[in-house]
Amino acid sequence: MEQIVATLGMTKPFVYYYFRNKQEIFETLSWAPTVACFTSMDFLEDDLRPAHVKLEEGLRRLIGATLTHYPSAFFPYREPQGYRPEYRAAQTEIAQHFYERMCALLEQGRADGMLEFNETKITALAACSLPGFLFNWYRPDGRLPQEAVVEELRSWPAVSSVCARAAKRPQRRACPAERSAEKQEKCSQNKSYKRL
Repeated sequence: MEQIVATLGMTKPFVYYYFRNKQEIFETLSWAPTVACFTSMDFLEDDLRPAHVKLEEGLRRLIGATLTHYPSAFFPYREPQGYRPEYRAAQTEIAQHFYERMCALLEQGRADGMLEFNETKITALAACSLPGFLFNWYRPDGRLPQEAVVEELRSWPAVSSVCARAAKRPQRRACPAERSAEKQEKCSQNKSYKRL
């Protein structure tokens, strides 16, 4: 409460005029970042971009929303016992919505040949475990601006394994016979060009 009233520049009685108790304040502060984070994989129905592209944007949104809503975005990870059963039920519902969307994008990206991973749900959970450890070290007034931190976290192995960069499959190297045939074809083409 001391931090809240100091940030708002108001007194405790003024804040409690609008809220019944500390729990209501806590849940109100927690809900906006919960919605921002767990809707980061929502896209318009007419968005025809490939799944791996939307997945990258969704992960950027997730990391950005987590940092924008510091420190309240971390409350559910730090103080899970501080919520009413009704709040936890609503939180679980929107979290399930998020993971359904993300897992669908992962599966589609893999089907398109653009992503490589094993277990879909474990991959999604690993990539979205950022808030659990960010709380311990992230500071809005730190050395790097928020966008730079987003880029750094996007390259974190658990995230980059399913992020932007579509899985680049190694190109098959041509055998000697194929290379020789290709060389002969190029020579033939060069001779044809000289005749023109």
